Amino acid sequence: MFKRRKPQTLRQKLRNVFWPCMGWRRLTRYYLHRIGRLSGTPYYIAVGFANGVVVSLTPFLGFHLLLGAFMCWAMRGSVVAMVIGTVVAGNPWTFPVIWLVTYHTGHWLMGHADMLQGAAAVALSPAPHALSLKLLMESPMQLLLPMTVGCLPYLLPAWLAGFYGVRRLVAGYKRRTQDNKNNAAAESERTAG
Repeated sequence: MFKRRKPQTLRQKLRNVFWPCMGWRRLTRYYLHRIGRLSGTPYYIAVGFANGVVVSLTPFLGFHLLLGAFMCWAMRGSVVAMVIGTVVAGNPWTFPVIWLVTYHTGHWLMGHADMLQGAAAVALSPAPHALSLKLLMESPMQLLLPMTVGCLPYLLPAWLAGFYGVRRLVAGYKRRTQDNKNNAAAESERTAG
């Protein structure tokens, strides 16, 4: 019923990941409405969203959804909101920034004098052609350990910002929706009687 008449090609779908055809403003409004319409209390939705934001800051790319689902189970949060939070915070535009910041923060926290060494120097160098999967596979801890340590100081502030921002947004959205329903019921009652 809601399918496109002409399905998108793979190239169009990939393009929409990096630059949405609907535009950034409309995409933002879509996500805001989607979050507001989720079923559950504002706390339930906000915990899920905040968990999604937090797991996006970790360097464990293949495990974001599993880690987020476990956190939602432990904290009684919405898994759907967690997925939205993961998509909002961890996307092709934010991941490079997150990785660089957490890597440098991790090296600083670990007290390493030489910031870039070995595979990390190649992976984080400005020359993309220098990146080799073989180098990364031979010494993954040179990247993962500093990034894991470096993400720790950002987890609590990111969780609090995601939680309080979304809780306020959802509470306001649900309050306006309820007010509109009450006004519509009162109006129909006046016209009927």
